[in-house]
Amino acid sequence: MTGMDEQGMDLTGARILIVDDVSANLDVLAEALEEAGYEISVAPSGEVALMNAGATQLDLILLDVVMPGMDGYETCRRLKAAPETRDVPVLFITARAETEGVVEGFAAGGVDYIVKPFRKEEVLVRVQTHLEKARLTRALQEKNRALEEEIARRLQATSERNHLAEQLSHISRRETERWGVAGFVARSQTMQQMFYEVDLLQSANSTAALIVGESGTGKELVARAIHFGGPGVEAPFIPVNCAAIPANLAESQFFGHVKGAFTGAEEDRIGYFGLADGGTLFLDEVGEMPVEIQPKLLRALEDGRIVPVGGKEERGVEVRTIAATNADLQASMAEGTFRRDLYYRLARFTLQVPPLRQRREDIPLLARHFLELWADEMAIDPPALSVEALEVLEPYDFPGNVRELKNLIERALLESRGAEILPAHLHFAHATSAFWQEAAPGVLSPGDLSPTFEAAERWVVERIQEQTRGNVAETARRLGVSRNRIYRILKDSQEE
Repeated sequence: MTGMDEQGMDLTGARILIVDDVSANLDVLAEALEEAGYEISVAPSGEVALMNAGATQLDLILLDVVMPGMDGYETCRRLKAAPETRDVPVLFITARAETEGVVEGFAAGGVDYIVKPFRKEEVLVRVQTHLEKARLTRALQEKNRALEEEIARRLQATSERNHLAEQLSHISRRETERWGVAGFVARSQTMQQMFYEVDLLQSANSTAALIVGESGTGKELVARAIHFGGPGVEAPFIPVNCAAIPANLAESQFFGHVKGAFTGAEEDRIGYFGLADGGTLFLDEVGEMPVEIQPKLLRALEDGRIVPVGGKEERGVEVRTIAATNADLQASMAEGTFRRDLYYRLARFTLQVPPLRQRREDIPLLARHFLELWADEMAIDPPALSVEALEVLEPYDFPGNVRELKNLIERALLESRGAEILPAHLHFAHATSAFWQEAAPGVLSPGDLSPTFEAAERWVVERIQEQTRGNVAETARRLGVSRNRIYRILKDSQEE
């Protein structure tokens, strides 16, 4: 007989304590168990057993019932009350085989009875059985704990995902409310056609779309309008700048990863597809997407299944894709930098956003709208936009499109200090001298304009200071800057 169970589990080295006041019994049991490969310690009484039991980690205790002083039942009760020995199985060895004694032994916490006179073979079988049972029980408990931890981790990850997706969706919806109308202030025929196409896509909330247009035309605003104008308004809208994703991290960014998948992966991460599940994934600058990720992205879009980096199980996702680009994807496909099959998967419906120079009749509407928007941000009344300023704005080509116009109007409002917007307040980033001479003869060039930006900054701070009754902390909070910066601006103002 060895310390190997029937299933091949190696039980040798298990630590067993034998408690008996008869030295002959101790010797016989100790010899038999040591020959089987177990580590044996002995105690001649219950009191000694209690003192020694906590010193080493025991796997099983053989305990005599009838002993002078503290009997086996009381010894067992105290062993079961101690944290160190609470889970150690106790086998009673006794000549008392009557039912009352057996019941009392089990009530005290014992797991089995060996009746004297015993045979060594029987003792070894009983010991082996309960050691195996104890180890299986511990293994099951460990697996249950690991399972509970995994369930808790997954629940936490799901909660964090839902919370993050909700936050992203809220931010996207708020940005749409803030800027979306501005992007669609228009009366031009080209924009009316685009509105019609946006309406079609809002109704078909599962159709993929490709938005094409120059930088600054408002492609992301169009994507937001498609998502938030449809039935899935409460679903997540996840914008992704494809040009900003390193090729070696693209798979993790899109599909997530499991803890330990690579160096630095210290916890599970949900990718963009997981965040966008049930909603819209907006792929901005899709023409700049790393070539390495394109086949896997196509498969995820086709199958609706993803596998995180380092993971083994697939996960189903339901994601609508809206892509945008200012690049010539036809040329990219010819060069081999953009997959043709991915293009046709994304471009099920192509929508063209016109540049601002092709809808000049919208420039006055947009300029006035941005003026009202920025004035509201600065908590001032919107000033008038002079006829002369409009005459300068309308012939300009706006290479930066609506984004350039928005920024231009913001600075004009700062420099006008809330007064009427004049040509001198307009700073064109790409205007040539020929444009100025043709469009606004007699107007100073941008380099000669005044007041300075610093003066305009001081005016804004002083205006907010009036509203907050000199509260520097509140002024800093409203402007999103530090209090030290407000103090510095006010100090410079007093010194001039």
